[in-house]
Amino acid sequence: MSAHIPVVCSTRNPHLERLGGPEAVKKLVDAFYLAMDTREDARTIRAMHEPDLGPTKAILVKYFIEWMGGEKVYSADRGSPMLRRRHHPFDIDAAARDAWMACMRQALAETCPDEGLRQELDAAFWKIADHIKNTI
Repeated sequence: MSAHIPVVCSTRNPHLERLGGPEAVKKLVDAFYLAMDTREDARTIRAMHEPDLGPTKAILVKYFIEWMGGEKVYSADRGSPMLRRRHHPFDIDAAARDAWMACMRQALAETCPDEGLRQELDAAFWKIADHIKNTI
């Protein structure tokens, strides 16, 4: 008689743990918006945001925590992400996408010491940034 060994399939995203938890996400978001505030190539995308980035930062922290495999703090607060729809009021072209990615890459370089994780997150962020693009 053979014992049945259950197969466990996990779709859990381990990025949050690998990055360092919610505090590391907050540091990433702070570094991202600091880059957006200081990079010349990010002026256009910075202008798409309110002068006070506090509320926007809080929303992005919640989104990233959930997206990286943590608690569902974003969707509990704001519902489904619907990223294209939420960004539709803004003209997001390839230059805006590339500026967003430049800010994120800078933030990752400053806050994520794990090169493998940086590469994984970069690839995932690229897919999202390209998906949100709505203007040629």
